[in-house]
Amino acid sequence: MIAIKLKHVQRHKGRDGKVRHYFRKPGLPRKKLPDPDEPGFWEAYHEALHQNSEIKPERYATGTLAALADDWMRTPAFLQLGPATRRNYTRLLSGIQKEDFALHQIDLFEAQHIRRFVARKADTPAAANHRLRLFRLIFAYAVEDGRLKSDPTAGVKRLKEKGEGAKSWTEDEISRFESRWATGSTPRLALALLLYTGQRRSDVVRMGPRDMVDGMMSVQQVKTGTRLFIPIHPLLAVELSAISDDRETYLETAFSKPFSPDGFALRFAKWCNEAGLEGLSPHGLRKAAARRMAEAGCTAHQIASITGHRTLAEVQRYTLAADQKRLAEEAIAKIGSKPSFTDGNRFTKRDD
Repeated sequence: MIAIKLKHVQRHKGRDGKVRHYFRKPGLPRKKLPDPDEPGFWEAYHEALHQNSEIKPERYATGTLAALADDWMRTPAFLQLGPATRRNYTRLLSGIQKEDFALHQIDLFEAQHIRRFVARKADTPAAANHRLRLFRLIFAYAVEDGRLKSDPTAGVKRLKEKGEGAKSWTEDEISRFESRWATGSTPRLALALLLYTGQRRSDVVRMGPRDMVDGMMSVQQVKTGTRLFIPIHPLLAVELSAISDDRETYLETAFSKPFSPDGFALRFAKWCNEAGLEGLSPHGLRKAAARRMAEAGCTAHQIASITGHRTLAEVQRYTLAADQKRLAEEAIAKIGSKPSFTDGNRFTKRDD
């Protein structure tokens, strides 16, 4: 047998001991190939290599919700999402396609049905809301494509989520972390990158000297694909000044390798624990960055220019909370002097 190693050709030894060859390339269907010694191998290999990736066999009956999900995952709107978002949506939609309702025709769906199917995940409200979001995306596509006249998800409300996600860091917690980890240490650099760029850990672990453009940090977000240019905060500049320009990334493991996002999260949790800050996460510093900007009087649009949020709903939570605090302080300050009491239960009449 000829010893051959071709790109996208995978060898697999079965239980019967026989070696089989398969064509495997992301975005293209898997195909079984003849043995490389057989005359038809090269013809089959080139046919597999040049097959049209946009033409995929239909897995579901036309007009069903499952087929609609497949069609939406071929649209530019889906393909232009960030890799991590595409993987997550694909996973969630694959789960939806296995549900009994996925085999029903989309023109039979009404708002009441959407509510019931979302409610199946009511014990995990966040998962239920993720399902509703995907319903909205694929049904909006069906309307735009002329398959439906109206969107059955219109008016369907999200479930109330008990938690707020990752806890935002307080100023006291930030100070305690900084007291434990001195300037120049990797933990302190990690905190500065998260806090003063407002980015996700998946973006922070990829930042390096090559991303410095005209004194600003150039970031293309992994999740959204959004390109941002973020000015360097003076305290972040202090931490970056000690980093050599020949590094691939600012943050490195003990083996001088870049962190993976999950590996960084685990290591960061250990740094937090050593500072007596159990339960805090890198994402909480992204929230703290947004909170700080809101408290400084930044608008939702200004905050989004740093965080990269595509919608203002999330950042408006920070600005509204900051405005409430400021307005409450102003309201109390305007009350003026303390009111006087007659018997401890009733106010006396005052001339203002």
